[in-house]
Order: sequence, then structure tokens, then C-alpha cells
Amino acid sequence: MSRDCFGRPISSAPDGWFDVVERYSNDNNKTLKRSTKISRCLNLASYNYLGFAASDEYCTPRVIESLKKYSQSTCSSQVDGGTTVLHKKLEKYVANFVGKPAAIVFGMGYVTNSSVLPVLIGKGGLIISDSLNHNSIVNGARGSGATIRVFQHNTPSHLEEVLREQIAEGQPRTHRPWKKIIVIVEGIYSMEGDFCKLPEIIAICKKYKAYTYLDEAHSIGAVGKTGRGVCELLDVDPGDVDIMMGTFTKSFGSCGGYIAGSKELIQYLKYTCPAHLYATSISPPAAEQIISALKVILGEDGTSRGAQKLAQIRENSNFFRSELEKMGLEVLGDYDSPVMPIMLYNPAKMPAFSRECLKQKVAVVIVTFPATPLLLARARICISASHSKEDLIKALKVIWQVGDLLGIKYFPAKPEKQEQEEKMLKLE
Repeated sequence: MSRDCFGRPISSAPDGWFDVVERYSNDNNKTLKRSTKISRCLNLASYNYLGFAASDEYCTPRVIESLKKYSQSTCSSQVDGGTTVLHKKLEKYVANFVGKPAAIVFGMGYVTNSSVLPVLIGKGGLIISDSLNHNSIVNGARGSGATIRVFQHNTPSHLEEVLREQIAEGQPRTHRPWKKIIVIVEGIYSMEGDFCKLPEIIAICKKYKAYTYLDEAHSIGAVGKTGRGVCELLDVDPGDVDIMMGTFTKSFGSCGGYIAGSKELIQYLKYTCPAHLYATSISPPAAEQIISALKVILGEDGTSRGAQKLAQIRENSNFFRSELEKMGLEVLGDYDSPVMPIMLYNPAKMPAFSRECLKQKVAVVIVTFPATPLLLARARICISASHSKEDLIKALKVIWQVGDLLGIKYFPAKPEKQEQEEKMLKLE
């Protein structure tokens, strides 16, 4: 049983290194008990892309001050007594940061997708979703009552096929025109590590007059020259994306999510979205953490730490990815992406990879069904700006050894002599 590979408790902030509480079992992993032993491990598991999850010289004092001033919770929804000065300030900061006229914030990232989509579209509408979109999008789409169609992962040509077919057919039974069509994609796909082909997808949506919904949970703050996500990275005008969604749980070291768009859209969501009307608003200290992190990223703290963090995560990600590929491992995703899935395939290799890494003080996340198909098991590496070059080299050494042990180097590097001979043959 691989139960010991999941839900491992930690006892420190999820920084570059963190404390993992050791567990033991007396019944072959049917039940696990916590011990008093703690292992200091290199953290390749958390979404702490910019290193804000740990204590920060600029953010932490301000968060503590907001805790004293506002307390840890508003104990109310935003439409009642749960809106503070910080919430209004956060909405403005987020809207300006992503390049949209307005924004609305929620206390939970998952709920942002699952509660907003049913409000945006309903019966008589059509949702066209990437086949590998996150579960929060899947549940939100199902809850909307709209017709759902799926296109092949990150394949704009198939998206166009689906759009043309559905527009031609119209609604089921009646064949009336669709009331509304929304195409939903992600900036970085969390289980694949690749970027959305956003320019091509936007061009198709414009051609067929469909709305674009972009989930930037993993990309906002982590990619782009100034951290503004895939729009900045892929040179896309934010004005071409109708609905921009993101979370504060990754790059900003906090909790919650946001929707950014036109003023009319945000006003509509404030009147109709149940997560805004009925759920407790985002915690004031959490809101202050996001505002402070945004200030650091934008350089408003008076230093260049934000730019340094963005350069560091890009450098760390590209160095780590290139070294993994040199080892002969099958690594999914694109360069500049901090998410790196290493394909294991065999479900039995999944717990073995996790345990062997943990033995050598490296904590990794392993992923299998239902998050991925059963025979596409993988280890997912998340790189942070808080990792030093020495940290990454240590992790690479461990993964090299474990890769040999488990036989997961599916693309072994060719010996230099063989490469030279092949080059000579090509020249001849």
C-alpha cells in the first residue's frame, strides 16, 4: 500500500526546505501513526513559486500588523460586514496587475472556478473545455447546466473543429443558436507543466465570437518578465481575454482566488455569485499578504527583490528541466514553467520513487488516478525562487540515483563516442 506517500504532515513553513513529520505503521500501512521524529527535507512539493510562503522581511511584519488591527477573520460575507479597506485595496491591486478594469476576490481558489462558472453560463449555453482542465473547472462546468464539449489538450485545430461543428448543429433537439459560448483554458496545466497556446486559441475565439476564460492559477506571479502570467509571456493583450481567473495560493503565499474582467462583469458577479454573497470573505491577514507580495513583485517596497525572485525562478526552472532531460528522464512541460512532471508510468514505481527520495531527504509529490490516468503515473516537481543552486544540484543527484534504481531513464543519453560517430556519418 502507498498510503504513506500521501498526506505527509509537515511542521514548518513550506520554504525551500521544510520539516516532515515521520510516520510509522504496524499493519502494513493500513493505518499510520505520527512519531516524534522530524526530517529536514528539500521541498520540491509545494507551489511556493516565489518563496513568499515563508517569513518575508517585507510581507510578514505587515501581515502581523493587519492581524492586530483586523483580527484573523471577518466572520461575515463581503455583502454583509466582511468588506474591509484591505479587500477594496486588494481588488484594485489585482485589476491593475493583470491589466483589467476591475476584479473580485474570493476566500478559496477552488471555489472561484466552481462557483463562478454556473453564474456566467447556464442552460442553452455551450462550454468548450480543454481535456486536461482542473477539477474545479470540471465541477463548475457540470454545475452550470450548460452543454459541455471537450477539445484535445492544447490543440487549437481541434478546438476550431469542435466550435464549427457545435455552431452548425446548435442546441440539442431544438438546434437553436447557442445563447453563449465560453472556451476555458489554463495558463499552465498543473499536471503537464506546459503553457496554453493562448495566441492561437484567442484568434479562434474571436473568429467564432466565443468568450475566453483563462485560469492562471499556476502562471500568475510565476511567469512573464514582471510576473503577469502567460499573457505577458506569450505577448497577448489582456484585453483579448474576456475572463481572467487566478489564485493567491501559489506565487503569493496566501489563500483565495480572483476573477478579473470588465466593470460590468465584476458588478454582475458581486450581485449573483454565491461565493461572494454567502461565503466568508478572505481573511484580512491573507489579503495583506497578497498586497505586500504584489508590492514586492512590482518593486513598490523600494527594492529589486521582486525582479530578482522572478529571474531566480526562471533560471532555477530552466536549469533543473535541462538537467533532468540530460539524465534521460521523460519530463513534460515547457521551458520557463516551474512545474515539471517526471513520467513514471508504472503505478508500482510511484510509491518507490517517493520513498527513495524521502530516504535521501528530498520531498516530492507523486500523482496517479484519479488526477491522471492509471498508467500515466508521474512525480511532479515544483521549483521555487527560494531554492539555491546547491539545493537543485542535491535534488538532481538524488533523482539521478533513484532514476537508475527504478529504471525510469526512458531516454538514456548516448555515449560521446557514439554521438561523434553519428555526426561523422551525417557529414559524410
